[in-house]
Amino acid sequence: MKQILYTGILILMPLLSNAQEVKLITKEEVIAKVNDQNNSLKMAEQDVKAAQGDFRQTNAILLPTIGVSHTAMSTTNPLMAFGFKLNQEVLTQNDFNPDLLNDPTTVQNYATKIEVQQPVLNFDGFYQRGAAKAKLKATELQSERTKEYMSLEVEKAYMQLQLAYKTVDVLQKAQETALDNQRIADNSFKQGYMQKADLLAVEVRVTEIENQLQYAKSNIANASNYLSVLMNDDNDKILKPIDSLTVAITMITENSVLNNRKDIQAYEKASLAFEKMYKADKMSFMPRLNLFGSYELYDDEIFKGDAEGYLIGAALSWNIFEGSKRFGKTQKSKADFEKSKFEMAQYKATSSLELNKAKRNLEDAKNNLKLSKLGVEQSKEALRIRTNRFKQGLEKTSDLLMAETQFAQKQLEYYGTVFNHNYVLKYVEFLTK
Repeated sequence: MKQILYTGILILMPLLSNAQEVKLITKEEVIAKVNDQNNSLKMAEQDVKAAQGDFRQTNAILLPTIGVSHTAMSTTNPLMAFGFKLNQEVLTQNDFNPDLLNDPTTVQNYATKIEVQQPVLNFDGFYQRGAAKAKLKATELQSERTKEYMSLEVEKAYMQLQLAYKTVDVLQKAQETALDNQRIADNSFKQGYMQKADLLAVEVRVTEIENQLQYAKSNIANASNYLSVLMNDDNDKILKPIDSLTVAITMITENSVLNNRKDIQAYEKASLAFEKMYKADKMSFMPRLNLFGSYELYDDEIFKGDAEGYLIGAALSWNIFEGSKRFGKTQKSKADFEKSKFEMAQYKATSSLELNKAKRNLEDAKNNLKLSKLGVEQSKEALRIRTNRFKQGLEKTSDLLMAETQFAQKQLEYYGTVFNHNYVLKYVEFLTK
């Protein structure tokens, strides 16, 4: 007896060690965690921040550039030595001695300079700034669309988990029915009312359901792990929805304007950015006007600056010809702009096609839902009748097994149809959002 007990413990120990904790969840909890922790959404946020950084760089065409430098030099060069003393305001009559001018002693010079450059007219820069702003808006819209898509993916994953649990429920009930029929068949066989082949058919059915049940439980783990990945959460736990899979209510409005969708608006903003870049390249042929100025401090000792001076000015520059570089760049940006318009038109056409297809799929799903529900009711009644006749010895074993199998299949088919209906409904809502 002890040996049997020890053997049973050894068999159960690996099963207990591999058991995973089951955690109850709600869809609202999953959505909240995905919005807060999902890696795809975090990457989309970083894309927006990168686009914001690109746009902030274009402030350089509006704001001044300010720099501070401190330079230390020592020289015996005649020209530079005279210039250093002149900047330091320490020239004397003796410094004009030809011998000292031609062969000066070592002169130290420390210069502190504050430089300011202010753009005034930079035509291509203005359009580059507009392109960066349009790109930022497109990235923001695409980030919002990514969040909407992730909500759809959460709905799908959550319903897959619900479907997996429904499948297990159906198969467990089918297993109970099969075991009950096996018990009846075994009694009938012992009493000589049933042949061995019929009893084996019942036992095969029981084994078949056990295998299906094992696969269904594995699907629960798979669906649970995927949901954990979306939440960027611990995937060692088995998740279980608090609510069950039921038919969702249709709330689709006929007013579905594709131009209101975030991804369509993002394409429009991206095309606008290409247009701005094309205009910026054309404006690179125009001249530029910039202001500049500096304030300077000089001394022969470090960090003192007894002498000072300033310089202000304006520079009008115009690059007339750079080989054919700018012509080629303008041609390329124009081609990119034209391509973006074709891509936007193609995307709108594809989106419209996908929406119409999804609406038709939704109508088909509604019809399938009605038919599959009717099929469940009919197969349930057929199984009830055949089961009663089987208990009375009036029904063949093969017919009972067929009715039992059909009822389980119709139930699984129904819940699969519910899942498909609910997902297509959410997908249509996603395409019209």
